[in-house]
Amino acid sequence: MIKDITIGQYIPGDSFVHKLDPRLKILISIIYMVDLFLMKNFIGYGLIITFLIMVVFIADLKFKYIYKGLKPIFILLIFTALINIFMTKGGVLLFSWKFIKIYSEGVRIAIFMVIRLTLLIMGTSILTLTTSPIELTDGIEALLKPFKKIGLPAHELAMMMTIALRFIPTLMDETDKIMKAQKARGADFENGSLIERGKNLMPLLVPLFISSFRRADELSVAMESRCYRGGNGRTRMKQLKLCNKDYIAIITFTIFILVTLCTRLV
Repeated sequence: MIKDITIGQYIPGDSFVHKLDPRLKILISIIYMVDLFLMKNFIGYGLIITFLIMVVFIADLKFKYIYKGLKPIFILLIFTALINIFMTKGGVLLFSWKFIKIYSEGVRIAIFMVIRLTLLIMGTSILTLTTSPIELTDGIEALLKPFKKIGLPAHELAMMMTIALRFIPTLMDETDKIMKAQKARGADFENGSLIERGKNLMPLLVPLFISSFRRADELSVAMESRCYRGGNGRTRMKQLKLCNKDYIAIITFTIFILVTLCTRLV
């Protein structure tokens, strides 16, 4: 399960999506998430699913990577669906037994929430799978640059966000190694009550925290040895500039957003 977490992973490629400006991909992802929560019917979600499938094919990504990113949240999806089914009232009464009542409105909202969360994870996974950590840092910093006028450390903030995102797969791999080592010593993380399994995680958390602090210290030493002193006066080998493929992506995505918004009127 731990190896199934794909957030922060990057798959090198030479596709149209890989070559897009990172600033544009970040903005598209933000607008995509907003549009996702504005949808009110299945027609809009159908268009979004079609759009995502096209992007996956254009980016030359394998669907197994997208599926692996969804596996860790299956329990969350089921829990969200059950909460909405049993707690939301309205519409036609579909089922009634003692104090349990299920309404059509609850089922509809539950389906919508599951679809939203699934498409949200899929969209963000495509962003990280097709954008390298360096490009993400440059893109976030460029987008935060206007806020420097009010004293916001754009470069430092972008660096921290990207490092945190990049180290998610590393820490997950470290967790998997520690779990295997503890299991070899007789630890049991799967059987017993919830409280017992929580207690069994203590031998896992302590070495994980120690490993995390060690990696952070090694990273700081590596950055200092390379004379890293923040964003002031730093230059880049690759300057971010919009080109023809970026304008094509802007036009295509704008048309897509307008079409999906029109489905709200249906």
